[in-house]
Amino acid sequence: MVYDLEDARILCDYIMGRGDREAFLKRFEGCCSPGFDPDRDLEEVGIANQTTMLKTETQTLQKMVKDAIVQRDGDDDNFYVFDTICGATQDRQDALYELLKNPLDVMFVVGGYNSSNTTHLVDIAREHVPTYFIESAECIKSIQYVDAFDTKTREVRCMTTEPVVQNLGKSLKVGITAGASCPANLIEATILRIADLRK
Repeated sequence: MVYDLEDARILCDYIMGRGDREAFLKRFEGCCSPGFDPDRDLEEVGIANQTTMLKTETQTLQKMVKDAIVQRDGDDDNFYVFDTICGATQDRQDALYELLKNPLDVMFVVGGYNSSNTTHLVDIAREHVPTYFIESAECIKSIQYVDAFDTKTREVRCMTTEPVVQNLGKSLKVGITAGASCPANLIEATILRIADLRK
């Protein structure tokens, strides 16, 4: 099991014969099946992903491993990919990328704080626009303050909605998205709460 692209890089180095066996086994201790032998078991490699992984990260990881196999073997006959990305998760990511093509002032992402697919939506959105991760409409305390989840500290904290406050007298472009399993009534309540506060 690899956790991120750095793990994948170490895996690829080993596949191409550039890794140290003991260091490799230590790095992936607890992340492989009992009796796993990298010299024997990395001859043929198949990849299946957590269903809520980011599509772009998934594709990057797959290409890295495939390229390592091709460099070692001369072809990709010993490389297999299994599409395990959840359709609903992918639909939300695709829709968010489409939404972000428009200029937005602020984004709200609604969903559970332990949801991997919702956290990925937050990560995508905040690269483009100030983003607030909320569990429900009740997290929007006022036009100025939101109780939002900080994905780095893993805690909810009161945040000032700077983009909103700075544009109080102007029209405001607000984006709203939600995790794949977020109930529609929570999304609707968030829309109504924002509309009510903006009058």
